[in-house]
Amino acid sequence: MSRILVVEDDADIAELLRHYLERSGHEIDVLTQGQDALPRLRDRLPDLVILDRMLPGVDGLEICRAIRASAAMADLPVMMVTARAEESDRIVGLELGADDYITKPFSAKEVVARVNALLRRSTRTAQPVPPVGPSAASGRVLQYGAIRMELDQHVVTAGDGEVRLTAKEFLLLQYFLEHRGRVLSRDLMLTDVWGYQYTGGSRTVDVHVRRLREKIPVLADAIETVKQFGYKLR
Repeated sequence: MSRILVVEDDADIAELLRHYLERSGHEIDVLTQGQDALPRLRDRLPDLVILDRMLPGVDGLEICRAIRASAAMADLPVMMVTARAEESDRIVGLELGADDYITKPFSAKEVVARVNALLRRSTRTAQPVPPVGPSAASGRVLQYGAIRMELDQHVVTAGDGEVRLTAKEFLLLQYFLEHRGRVLSRDLMLTDVWGYQYTGGSRTVDVHVRRLREKIPVLADAIETVKQFGYKLR
């Protein structure tokens, strides 16, 4: 059972999410005010948080920004929900560190599927993943120049320092390292890394690649952009 915090000011939507997520086997806590979210997160950290973008008091974007700025919460999976469907609005949330983004009206079953996929890939709740590719032969450690990924411990170091990555950033980096030298399409990465037929648009991959390049500067040159297709780790 995973603990999920839902921060949603629409009572009907909040109860809909609670109903379907509890049926899926999760423990759900609901808040309706944005200003209550961060104190609750600091008091009892969940396995995942679902944030409405437009909240009274403190909006979802501010909460997401605070989560990613906190060492204790930096890798907490964040799903944002909003009534604003424009791609620019999704990108803002992803730029701030959201792992997933879904627009209203939505299918409750789709939200459950996305939540379960995100939890399976979370560094907080993930169970051991069978090694594939180069990691199988290296004791679940991936090395790329000064970058070292310890898969079981979910630790990434670059040079002498540890790099804090979100769940999706960690998995995307692992995917690149296990497929180094291959040209990877955005659609393939969405399917393999996000774990389902993701409908949030291919810009999602671009945002996460940009965040990886910013957090690990060596990747700025190492990850090559293949125009109108995807990326390749040199």
